[in-house]
Amino acid sequence: MLLGGFFFSCMGVGIKFLGEGMDSFQIAFLRALFGFIVILPFALRRGLSGLKTQVLRLHIARAVVGILGMLSIFYAITHLPLADAVALTFTRPLFLILLAVLFLGEMIRWRRWTATVVGFIGVLVMVQSQGEFEFASLVALFGALMVAMVSVFLKKLSATEAPTTMMFYFGLFASIISAFPAMLVWVPPSFADLAILVLLACFGSGANFCAIRAFSVGEATAVAPFDYTRLIFSGFLGFFIFAEVPTLAMLIGACIIVASSLYIVRREAGLGKKKPAVLES
Repeated sequence: MLLGGFFFSCMGVGIKFLGEGMDSFQIAFLRALFGFIVILPFALRRGLSGLKTQVLRLHIARAVVGILGMLSIFYAITHLPLADAVALTFTRPLFLILLAVLFLGEMIRWRRWTATVVGFIGVLVMVQSQGEFEFASLVALFGALMVAMVSVFLKKLSATEAPTTMMFYFGLFASIISAFPAMLVWVPPSFADLAILVLLACFGSGANFCAIRAFSVGEATAVAPFDYTRLIFSGFLGFFIFAEVPTLAMLIGACIIVASSLYIVRREAGLGKKKPAVLES
């Protein structure tokens, strides 16, 4: 999990480098396209019959939400200090609590509502550190909301769809959807840009593999906290590569967000062993 967190942080560095000369729309399109190319042979291994689906509209909706989340997070990483952007993406569990109530009919009790409110107080501490809301911070929060929404779609899709089928349709529709705005801001990628994109794909695949492997050999409550080392890695990489110095407000806000999110993750994992169908307090 530590290695996966480092790989994810390296992805952020690559995105920040690309953002210096390439629009976020183009980065999101190329990332979706490269991901689609990678998954294509695995999806087609079972033949075209393996790609049949009865929930095509749900796949399209998931792709729209997913590409919006990807675009927003890429924009935030490009325009905010790396550690700030990463810290704001950790609000995903907070948004997921709200979405689980609205769309999944799950029951949440006072302890987790309290943790959610505390987490959003941490967000306010971060984004108002300069006395005003930065647009990039709001975009980062919107990206976290979209990523949380993706989790809701995945829960619904996983009831009938195979993982490779879900990844195939996401790559296909996300590439198509993001292609149109990418055309409007397109700049020919240099050899260095293409090399960074390849590294992004490698780091992304490596990070996902490490995370899956970690959860497969260890308990979620023991493994999940190590995901927050991404904030430490991002802080060090941002300092040494981009000379970014975190503010005191950012550190305090990030600690509040991480603490509340960690409580929610551990509480959910513990309750999942007792009552899988209901999210208790």
